[in-house]
Amino acid sequence: MKPKIEAPKIPDNLTPWDRDVFPLQPKDEFRLFSISDMVLEGQEAAKVSFEKAVFKNVTVTDSSLTGLELTDVVFDKCDLSNVCLTDSFFHRTEFRHCKLIGTDFTRSRFQNIRFAGCSGDYASFRFCKFKQAAFENSSLISADYSHSALPKTWFTACRIDQANLSGCKLEGIDLSDCDFGGLMVEIEDLNGCIIAPHQASSFAGLLGLIIK
Repeated sequence: MKPKIEAPKIPDNLTPWDRDVFPLQPKDEFRLFSISDMVLEGQEAAKVSFEKAVFKNVTVTDSSLTGLELTDVVFDKCDLSNVCLTDSFFHRTEFRHCKLIGTDFTRSRFQNIRFAGCSGDYASFRFCKFKQAAFENSSLISADYSHSALPKTWFTACRIDQANLSGCKLEGIDLSDCDFGGLMVEIEDLNGCIIAPHQASSFAGLLGLIIK
């Protein structure tokens, strides 16, 4: 059964972003705003919080925003590739058609989170904690989930070839409609993982089998 994910709770009366607040400062707090069609460069700040916000067509480059706190936030067609977002907390947050190539989410917590139609190849989700999470129609080639907790996490029609799932307990995780030729995974973590019959050969090497 797919997890029931709470959608971001965003009102209609959002205030357009004030361009004069940059650069971001540590522990800045922002709420009830929208920001669109902007490039943010060289942002470095810790523990910035965003609440009830929409980012659309925003590109962030050469930036490190560690310890972010996001609640009721939507990223729509944004590019956060190679941005450092480690040790952050995402609650009721959606990434829609975003570029997250090489984005570093290490040690972050995700609750009621959805990634839909995203490009997240080589993204790092190492040592993350997911609860009520969905990855849908996204490319996650060589993404690193090693040693992450994935309870009530759903992967739907995703490309996950060579994703690193070592150290992740995969019981109840359904990968049956995902596209992959191989995964980095420990055999003891596969117990209870759901796969399609044609995917079984991808794990034969872990069992010492040779398929002819």
